[in-house]
Amino acid sequence: MRPSPAIPLTPHRLDGSQDGLRYVIRADLYRYDGATGGRSLLRVYLKEPGFRFTFWLRMAACLQQRSALRRPFYWLSRWQRRRYEIRYGISIPCGADIGPGLFIGHFGGIVVHPQARIGRCCNLSNGVTIGHMNRGVRKGCPVIGDYVFIGPGAKILGKVIVGSHVAVGANAVVTTDVEDNQAVAGVPARVISSRGSEGYVNWTDYDQP
Repeated sequence: MRPSPAIPLTPHRLDGSQDGLRYVIRADLYRYDGATGGRSLLRVYLKEPGFRFTFWLRMAACLQQRSALRRPFYWLSRWQRRRYEIRYGISIPCGADIGPGLFIGHFGGIVVHPQARIGRCCNLSNGVTIGHMNRGVRKGCPVIGDYVFIGPGAKILGKVIVGSHVAVGANAVVTTDVEDNQAVAGVPARVISSRGSEGYVNWTDYDQP
């Protein structure tokens, strides 16, 4: 049975408004140590390259929806995102549809196609590719649900649906649909457990705008 389409449990809220931007940045921040205050923001920003990249990714994605008067700040955020993309090897475009609570624990070699969809509270590890297939029955891009852990070196390719609460093991290659609450591993990826991402995706209960 195919899993239901991976629709985030809460709207992404990155609608170009100040409140929307504040929400997603706090949700991302909360994933690192369960706090959202100013001190936590400064500490995590200085300590975690993944959050530093995500911060500017969110800024650029929000500001590109605003008026021309804000364009100087938009180009600054775009430049900062590009700078950290090159520095840390994280290729995620501004237009990517990624829910709040993104966690990048280890940077390097991360590639996300601009047409891919990722739900809330997703963990991206180093070496992850979420990519497009150009031909065949799986032509297209992945749709990934909520609370998904994607391990180091994992590849999710083509028009596949990865359900919520899924764990994708290290170096797995996913080219077929994965139901909710499954753990998959191998090449090609196969189900190895029904415990899903339990224990791997933490600090997920931030839901205040």
